[in-house]
Amino acid sequence: MPVNSQSKVMTAREAVARFVAPGCVLGMGGQNVGRIPMALTHEILRQGIGGLTILGCNLSIAMDLLVGAGLVRRTESGTGNLERFGTTFQWRRAIEAGVLQHRDYSHLAMVSRFLAGEMGLPFMPTKSLLGSDILNKHPDGGDGYVLMDNPWGEHEPVALLPAACPDVAIIHAQRADELGNVIIEGFAAHDVEMVRASRAAIVSCEEVVSSEETRRRPELTAIPYLYVSAVVEQPFGGHPTSVYRAYDFDSDHLTHYQACAREGGQMYQKYLERYVLGCDGFDDYLERIGGVKRLHALRQAMQGMM
Repeated sequence: MPVNSQSKVMTAREAVARFVAPGCVLGMGGQNVGRIPMALTHEILRQGIGGLTILGCNLSIAMDLLVGAGLVRRTESGTGNLERFGTTFQWRRAIEAGVLQHRDYSHLAMVSRFLAGEMGLPFMPTKSLLGSDILNKHPDGGDGYVLMDNPWGEHEPVALLPAACPDVAIIHAQRADELGNVIIEGFAAHDVEMVRASRAAIVSCEEVVSSEETRRRPELTAIPYLYVSAVVEQPFGGHPTSVYRAYDFDSDHLTHYQACAREGGQMYQKYLERYVLGCDGFDDYLERIGGVKRLHALRQAMQGMM
């Protein structure tokens, strides 16, 4: 594919070095065990970029890896888990030990915060949290929300949520073109609102296609190029999570990761060294988890469900 002077295509190493800075606010896309930006997360780990604040709806294995490596100081999210594979153990342990700050929101509240950021508003009103234990836990609101009455209603409370505007967002998608037009198939989660609200965005994808192709089917573009800072082509860049129409999640590897994360200590550090820090890049990681044979099986499993 010819790359023109406007191309945003670069390697994961280049993109992370350029747009992810120590102490930044990092928005993470994907949901549970679907379309998590694993290749970009591995690169942040290898570059040792720390002091991060991570925002998302359901922060999953990518967040847990960064927390386990000691690179995160604060998280704000609806939850942190890997669906049937259990909670994010490194995250939970760090919160319980008091070494990680966390602010609870509902999933809808987090999307509303990104929506406010996307629209250039300082806050977004919602009724999502009213009557919930999230508000009861912080009755004074603090920096998380403000309660007020609807000025056009009688005793009708609403919660005002602060806009969420990450310094940089990272997501993984099925396709993007060299200019940064992004095609997301299946669920979009909070990715679209989050990217639009962010100051910069790195998109890894299964395949970089030509801008001629995206122009032929403009209705498929979920995120237009003007919101995207870098495009990284990385097949299987969401592994061990799934990518709709591309491959299923890797149950064996997720189970192995969870065992290491729950045990912690030396066992967890060995996982980081073998599968992330000791790898030359994400392709090296893919070889270590089973290579072509394993990846083909995951692709076949997805095709069998369609």
